[in-house]
Amino acid sequence: MIDFKRSTIKRNKKLRPLGIDIFSGAGGLSVGFEQAGFDIRYAIECDKYATETYRNNRKNKNVTVDIRDIREIPPKEALNNLGIKKGELDIVVGGPPCQGFSISNMKTRNLDNPKNQLIFKFVEFVKVLQPKWFLMENVAGLDSFEKGLFRDTLVEMFMSMGYTTESMVLNAVNFGVPQSRNRIFFIGNSVGSSMDFIEKIIKKKIKKPVAVEDAISDLPSLENGHNINIKSYRYNRKLTGYQSLMRNGMNGKVCNNFVSKSTDLALKRYRYIMQGENLLILAKRRPSLVANYKNIWNCHHWIYLRLPWDKPSVALNNYRKNMLIHPTEDRGLSVREAARLQSFPDNYLFYGPLGYQQQQVANAVPPLLVNELAGLIRREM
Repeated sequence: MIDFKRSTIKRNKKLRPLGIDIFSGAGGLSVGFEQAGFDIRYAIECDKYATETYRNNRKNKNVTVDIRDIREIPPKEALNNLGIKKGELDIVVGGPPCQGFSISNMKTRNLDNPKNQLIFKFVEFVKVLQPKWFLMENVAGLDSFEKGLFRDTLVEMFMSMGYTTESMVLNAVNFGVPQSRNRIFFIGNSVGSSMDFIEKIIKKKIKKPVAVEDAISDLPSLENGHNINIKSYRYNRKLTGYQSLMRNGMNGKVCNNFVSKSTDLALKRYRYIMQGENLLILAKRRPSLVANYKNIWNCHHWIYLRLPWDKPSVALNNYRKNMLIHPTEDRGLSVREAARLQSFPDNYLFYGPLGYQQQQVANAVPPLLVNELAGLIRREM
């Protein structure tokens, strides 16, 4: 079991390892590495609103955010920006676009998908910059893509560049994140570390996963379509360890309490779906409410899923599109609730129109999982 009282940020006042985050999104990887004491000074992200989120959460930090398409950026520019030479950078991290590897994307799940090619841009940055370490994240589907040959090819590419490299699929729920979310990580180094810690990471389990109630029950009570940013926390009773960790000293009020406005038909559906149930259960209980579906039995099991209080959440991929329902209120999840389930601290704010905020949160790597990996890498350094 994770001791959340002892689990917060390990900030070292000594010189922090220098890193860059390419394909940074809203900053999930950067948050985890920053919490572990790394100095992420340069990021690349071309999405307008994700960069707004990334920048605004680092106003007091000397970080450059490059908003150009990464295909237009020569890797050496990162070195010039930091004023260092190749081989001097401590780490490169990044999560290239992953839709092309997802097992739920059967139409374009192949090497012809241009998004799949962006992963080689990460490889190019490592080759040119020659950092001491790298960490690359992607969807778990990459592990089985082309029957594992693509994964093995990537490992071999890094190995040929002089990096001891390991890949592993990790579930965020085993690292204290209240969400069952599998992701593949590639970690490599060129400094002679045997990376014995990798096996321990793979075997890591916690005795009691963090449930949805333990994660979000202190957040404000909201209604369908709520559009007021700042609201008071729900109550002041004793917080769970996870809630205290996410508040990180904050009290009183919290931001990003935005909820999509569902249709009247969706609201009717919500009323007949109990915790742990989904649209397929509703089809048996109230068939008239799903009559517009051509083939209801072809839907994913998480469509219109009402999250149970007593279990971790399912993966929050496209949580608005999938119509995930709050455990006790007839509405979708707020941006802050989703951020909590992703393990973003409450003082990390999201910017842009609602749909873009939702996508930023859904696309992110859970910082609490990243913090664990970053801490182990730093100790190896």
